[in-house]
Amino acid sequence: MQSTTTLSSKSQAYIDLEDQHGAHNYHPLPVVLEKGEGVYVWDVDGKRYFDFLSAYSAVNQGHAHPKITQALIDQAQTLALTSRAFYNNCLGDYEKYVTSYFGFDKVLPMNTGAEAVETAIKLCRKWAYEKKGIAENQAQIVVCEGNFHGRTTTIVSFSSDPDSNKNFGPYPAGFISIPYDDIAALEQAMAQPNVAGFLVEPIQGEAGVYTPNDDYMRQARALCTANNALFIADEVQTGIARTGSLLAVCGNCIWLRQYSFRTQLKGYQ
Repeated sequence: MQSTTTLSSKSQAYIDLEDQHGAHNYHPLPVVLEKGEGVYVWDVDGKRYFDFLSAYSAVNQGHAHPKITQALIDQAQTLALTSRAFYNNCLGDYEKYVTSYFGFDKVLPMNTGAEAVETAIKLCRKWAYEKKGIAENQAQIVVCEGNFHGRTTTIVSFSSDPDSNKNFGPYPAGFISIPYDDIAALEQAMAQPNVAGFLVEPIQGEAGVYTPNDDYMRQARALCTANNALFIADEVQTGIARTGSLLAVCGNCIWLRQYSFRTQLKGYQ
């Protein structure tokens, strides 16, 4: 049964404006939002909705959270931006908090998930050449079919979704694709020469919320350790308690102390 939505002239005008002047890289729902507060959002006609999407969980803390809003105002009125050309009196506190909280050695904050994955790929390759001893430009990274790690040219090169990679080639080499949640396939891939790491989502989101077997992550990490390869978990859709634990890949992370991951942090003070 197909549903129909009757749009007001006001909503249609905003949609037409985007359609005329904006690139067609998204296909939004026909709702034009104007404001939000807590779990609610309102469209331009004053209709209120529950925001179950929460900007793909980027605003799980709620819209217009008063504590976060005030912190933004206070910091903008004090010092909005320094760039990394200088030190500042906030970044170190943040880095200490995050690394202490997770029990990790270092943190490298990024603006977007795709940047985080691209950086993880660079880090993995650099480690492969400088530490593992793989010949330069020969490193291989194992990835999973059905993945979604972002939309950069490198990342879509190992996507199995035609909507993501059709007509964007030629693509870079250096990736081995295997079925998700298949330890035997991972073990076989790890036996190939020049494998530097394994990039994986603890739960595949775009593939349809595909949850692997309970021991898949632990076994994957063990295979990486046995083969001297880096374990790289992409937690942008699962991290920070969105699956009921601190991180989907390791719960409270007692068993996993050296770990490259990306996730969304919101409202940190």
